[in-house]
Amino acid sequence: MESKIFKLIIIVFLISPLSNSFSAGGVNKSISRDTAKVFIISPIDNAVVENPITVIFGVSDMQISPAGMKKAYSGHHHLLIDVINLPDLMKPIPSDENHIHFGNGQTRTEINLDKGRHTLQLLLGDHLHVPHIKPVISKKISIIVK
Repeated sequence: MESKIFKLIIIVFLISPLSNSFSAGGVNKSISRDTAKVFIISPIDNAVVENPITVIFGVSDMQISPAGMKKAYSGHHHLLIDVINLPDLMKPIPSDENHIHFGNGQTRTEINLDKGRHTLQLLLGDHLHVPHIKPVISKKISIIVK
């Protein structure tokens, strides 16, 4: 009987918000708040912009912390540029020209894009660049670079 109770306590601890992580497929994933949101403050959807483009990131009900710093209900921004399909949400977010990491906890950037229509979207990653159990993803916006 004591063994069953001990196992139950361990299971509750592993999925408890106090632990801020959950093992899924061998990857410890951090937990986000149910009310957490990320959003692009600027530019606004369908804005016509010129290079360099200042992109300002917003977040609510989560804290921004640098990559490598494990902290409850926190993460750092990843800017997805012209990404049609989200990356695998069970793995670390890729790092390439379409998936820009802001692992120092930055909340804004300047980018240069080719002329034409582009999409921008934010995805919060935890200390290991892995999206949270409930992924925190912004609405995708479009911009036109002239």
